[in-house]
Amino acid sequence: MRITGGTLKGRTTQTPYGKMAIRPAMDRMRESVFDIIGPYLKGKSFLDLFSGSGTIAIESVSHGASDVTLCEMDKKKARIILENVKLAEEQGVRIDCHFVATELFVKRCKRKFDFIFIDPPFPYKFREDLLKKIDASSLLNTNGTLMIHFPSEDPLPEKIGSLVLKDKRIYGRSIVNFYTTEENSSACEQ
Repeated sequence: MRITGGTLKGRTTQTPYGKMAIRPAMDRMRESVFDIIGPYLKGKSFLDLFSGSGTIAIESVSHGASDVTLCEMDKKKARIILENVKLAEEQGVRIDCHFVATELFVKRCKRKFDFIFIDPPFPYKFREDLLKKIDASSLLNTNGTLMIHFPSEDPLPEKIGSLVLKDKRIYGRSIVNFYTTEENSSACEQ
């Protein structure tokens, strides 16, 4: 896969081998999402959940994020991810990598992030529950934006706890919802 924009544009990342080893986020979707949030990433914190190959985390660094964390539960992907995140080091950013279940990471993490990107496998049926857990955990900064990529046949509500839908982008049979907190309901309006 290629980095679609920013200082690392055109650089490639590896994907793990094997049938169904990874479901990379579509290039068009990734490019579109970073066209939307990229201007706001400089110096911000970014969390990539269900990271896969680490490409989303690297893309955030390419667009200026300076404090980046990723979480991937499949430890078989660790070697490829650790190799890929070396691209971020060229930009002076060390990506903090966690190889645990996303739900466990959310439960244990005591940090707050300006941007959270969630890209679970399409068969994952606990998206709404995960968003409720993230909302309850206060993982998202008050001025933050949470994005989730999911199949169009499994819609998500416009409001989940204090998370409020502010934007929705459709890419074929997949959707990316952009949520902010009620306290910051004008943050994504453009």
